Amino acid sequence: MSTKKTGLETVTSSFAPSTSTVELQPSYNIPIVLLISAIPLVVVQLWVGIVIALLGLFLLIQTLTIRLHFTPTDLDIYRGEKLLRSFPYQEWQNWRIFWNGIPILFYFKEVNSIHFLPILFDPKTLKSCLEERCPRI
Repeated sequence: MSTKKTGLETVTSSFAPSTSTVELQPSYNIPIVLLISAIPLVVVQLWVGIVIALLGLFLLIQTLTIRLHFTPTDLDIYRGEKLLRSFPYQEWQNWRIFWNGIPILFYFKEVNSIHFLPILFDPKTLKSCLEERCPRI
């Protein structure tokens, strides 16, 4: 049995799935990098800089409003207090975090669909929750 400190709580895990719910803390890394990189791009190539800045603003708003909750049975996506979507772990076939050094993209495949999410939340807690609740096949 091991104990891990996550963003909100201490999660104790053995080989059984966790019975607690973990809300991932936001990470502003991707939106900030995009907004900062848009500044020199506007000078060099106006339209490219504007597109990058708009993407950075969009992701910043998403970071402020979207929350991921790892429940004992599902990955739930919330906007404020409203549940947007629930993804039961039993339907997951695979998951992956792209670019371990600088994690920017989270991929998971369900029985009937594939999902890509930018990592707008704490990547370490994301990985530990994924490993604990839905180990890769």
